[in-house]
Formats: sequence, structure tokens, C-alpha cells
Amino acid sequence: MTDAFTYVTHEPTGALGRYVASIWYARGRLRAPAERVAPTGSAVLGLVLGPPIAQVARNGTGDVHLARTGFLLGPDDQPMLNRPLGETWCVGVVATPIGCATAFGVDPRVLRSRLVGAEPWAPLRRQLLGLEDPDAMIDAVEAALAESVVERERALPRCTDAVEAAVHALVADPGRPVADVARSLHLSHAHLDRGFRRVVGLSPGTFARVARMRDLLASLDTGRPVGWGQVAADRGWYDQAHLIRHFRRHTGTTPAAYLAAYRAVYGDAPTEPGFAPVVNPVQDRGGPDA
Repeated sequence: MTDAFTYVTHEPTGALGRYVASIWYARGRLRAPAERVAPTGSAVLGLVLGPPIAQVARNGTGDVHLARTGFLLGPDDQPMLNRPLGETWCVGVVATPIGCATAFGVDPRVLRSRLVGAEPWAPLRRQLLGLEDPDAMIDAVEAALAESVVERERALPRCTDAVEAAVHALVADPGRPVADVARSLHLSHAHLDRGFRRVVGLSPGTFARVARMRDLLASLDTGRPVGWGQVAADRGWYDQAHLIRHFRRHTGTTPAAYLAAYRAVYGDAPTEPGFAPVVNPVQDRGGPDA
């Protein structure tokens, strides 16, 4: 076994693309003992094909979930602590914000901030274990999802279209007031809030904070110094301290610790934003400074 880490991702199109943002394949050994996985604002399914993965939701404050065959992570605004007990070998699905119930058959309100097993997906997991090529595995998952959503999308709540429009508006401009988004859709703030929680599993305000931070993480060049005060000013936070609070809630660590961990583990190599290595899972608490 080499130290190479293979990561393949695919974005479905057409009808399935409304409910599934990406299907991914990952195999290899992490360069750090653990990692914090920042929230996506939606639910994530993982089918574990190799050694178990020890996981804890809510930035390590929840119960330990030992994912032997898989996991289903509900929508949240805090990271998951992910500690593989060997080589990572997993195929996963990231739902779109409105896709949890249709893609996975689970009410997002029930999954909010929770990690559960993936027992209903055992037949698909067995099928994947009979395949070798990552693209073939992704194709098999896409076919299974496409078949399952045909029935489930008939039960979509009537508010889904409005919530989907609100999701697009908040992703495009996370700093936009939720009340303004509601008015643009001819809804009251309370009506949009209720629909959003039902379809997405988060309040629109919480989702906007997640979208805002995801956009920031995607923009970071982890190999260069970052002026966090300027970032805060440019991106609409009140000040640097306000940015740090949101950053820490989203990633589990401070901006400076986040960048330092990336540089220590990956150097200048390209990295996936939001997957922050944890060099010492016991001692690392993401110190107080930016």
C-alpha cells in the first residue's frame, strides 16, 4: 500500500442534481491522525468499505460513532471530528440543502446535528465491494440514487420550491438579510423559517452563516499569509473578533490554527477546503488567537 490518497468526485446533473450535490470516492491514509470536517449545510452519507472510522459530531462534543459500514451525518453548523482507524476507503454522497429527505429518505429535522448508521444502504455497500474502479462505484451509487428519488420526490413539501429559491439566494449572497430574501419570495419571515427548517433542517440564518464560511474557506490560499482583519472587512463581518467566532464554530479551530495545521501537514500541496488536519486530537483545542 502506498501513501497516495485517491479522491474522485462527481456532480450529478439533471433531475438527480437537484437533490445530490456530489458523489465521491476516497481511498488512502490521511497524513494526520484525524481531521475536522466542516459542515456543508446539508446531509452526508458515507459507505465505509475499509477499516472503521471513529466520528464525533458537534466538533467532538457528541457521542462517538464507530462507522464500521457507513454513516449518515445530518445538517449542522459545526464540524465533525473524523479519525480513521486505518486506511480510509469510503464512497460518499453529499446532498444538496433541499435533498436530504429525497436522496436519503430521512427527515432532515430528525438528523439535525446527529450521526447515525447507514444500515438501509447495506445492499448498495455490498455491490460496491464487488467493484474495483472508483468511477464504476460512483456510477453504481448514482444509479441507485436516481432510482430512489423517483418515488420520494412525489412527497416533496409544497414549500420546497420557495425554500430552494431561498437557498440559491443565500448561497449567492450569504450576507443578505433573511427578511429581504423572504420578501423577494412574497413570504413572511416566519413562513420561510418554518419551511426552511422542514426542508433543509436548519434555520435560514444558520444556513447563511454556513454558506458564508464555506465561501471563505474555498477562497483561502493556505500557502500564503492572510490578513484576517482585512478579510473581515471585505466580507462583511463586524470586526476580526466576529469573524474568529464564526470561523471557530464552523471549523472547530481558529483561523491561524487552521492555516498552521494545513501548512504543517500538507505544505504547498493542493488541499480540499474544510478538511482541517488535527495533528494531536487530544491536545488540539484551536487556541484563543487568530
